[in-house]
Parts: sequence; C-alpha cells; structure tokens
Amino acid sequence: MVIPTFNEAANLAWVVGRLRRAEPEVEVLVVDDSSPDGTGELADELAAADPSVHVLHRRSKDGLGAAYLAGFGWALERGFDVIGEMDADGSHQPEELHRLLTALESADLVIGSRYVPGGSVVNWPVSRQLLSRGGNLYVRTLLGIRVKDATAGFRVFRRSTLEKIDLGSVESAGYVFQTDLVTRTVRSGLVVREVPIEFVERVRGASKMSGAVAAESLKLVTRWGLRERCRQLRSSLRRTR
Repeated sequence: MVIPTFNEAANLAWVVGRLRRAEPEVEVLVVDDSSPDGTGELADELAAADPSVHVLHRRSKDGLGAAYLAGFGWALERGFDVIGEMDADGSHQPEELHRLLTALESADLVIGSRYVPGGSVVNWPVSRQLLSRGGNLYVRTLLGIRVKDATAGFRVFRRSTLEKIDLGSVESAGYVFQTDLVTRTVRSGLVVREVPIEFVERVRGASKMSGAVAAESLKLVTRWGLRERCRQLRSSLRRTR
C-alpha cells in the first residue's frame, strides 16, 4: 500500500500500525514530501523496526498525484503484482482493506466507495458532503463514466492495470489524479468495481484540501470532458460521411 504524507506525524504510526495488524502480508510504502513536522524521520523509524515498511523521500511537495506516481513507480520496479493507495490521516480504515483485496479477484481496479449502497461518511458537514457528491456527479456527467466515487483515494490496482493506462502521460498532480486514473481505467476497457467503506473524517492534523485544489480539479475535469465530447463528435462525423 502506498501512503503519501505531508505533515502527518500525528497520524502515521497509528495508521501504519493498524494496517500492519489488519493485513500482515501487505507491505507499506510511505512517500514523504519533505514534511517539516518530522513525518519523514518517523517513517524511517517505522521502517527500521519493520522490514515490511519502506520509505521514499521526495525533495519537494508537488501534489498528491505526483507522490502517488513516484510510489507506483517504486512498486512496479520491485515487481509487486497488487498496488494500493490510501490516506495517512485515518480516513481510510485499514480494517476494511480486505474488502478491496477480495473484490480485486474479479476486477482490474477496486475502489473503496462512500457512495455505493453500504458506504458512508462520518463527521463531514453537509456542505462538504454536497461538494463531494456534486463533484462526483459532475465527473460522471462530463466524462461519461458510471463510477459513483471517482474521487475516492482508497484503492487497489492490478499491476497490469497501471501498466496499461500509461502513467507516463498522466498530467494531473493534485487530487484530480484519482479521477484521471479511474477514467483511464474505464476507457481502457478494464473492470472497475466499487465496494462500500466507512470514510471517517480526520481527527488530528489539518486537511490538505483547499479552494485551489478544488479549482484545479474542476478545470481539468472540464478540459477532459470537452476533449472527449470533441472526439466523439469527430468520430460521429466520420461515420456519416
């Protein structure tokens, strides 16, 4: 499991410990973007005490997507067949990872979803839920995919999926990276499954979500949607000639 971090010293040991207890066979890669609060040093201590915990230090904070790309590249180079992702703040519960791993037996990408039957969100204000649900509706409408929670960050991929969707051409660095990858997976003809999870808002530390992050997501999703509509129109015109 790839866990990106920036200033998560208050949460990292707690989350990694829960993950290692819940899934002892799963290895963990912490990708730290030079956190000034000592998260990287704490990750090194966890790795020194547990050979199944690894650390990748990055020199700059380039965004969530960039951190995941670095982590995925690390895992692919070392031959892992299943590569997952989750947040470091406790919002994704490691005790539910088994649901995703089981579902991957018949899928190419599995998403831990807040918005399928059985899924839920704990301790979010109504405004945050409306923003998240509205964003996912916008994604489904504009990009033409049926995934209920395309912005979710609790996922497991087959190695073959990441190899097929061309990570080298990914242009999204922030949170919209999640939408980018699921859209690429769907359009590659691969199987995406969603399983319900309980998403719990962090209780320690500060959220990295901001207005600028939301604006980047809106801008890129709109661009991708318009690009896809243009492609569809050109294809239709060619067929009618």
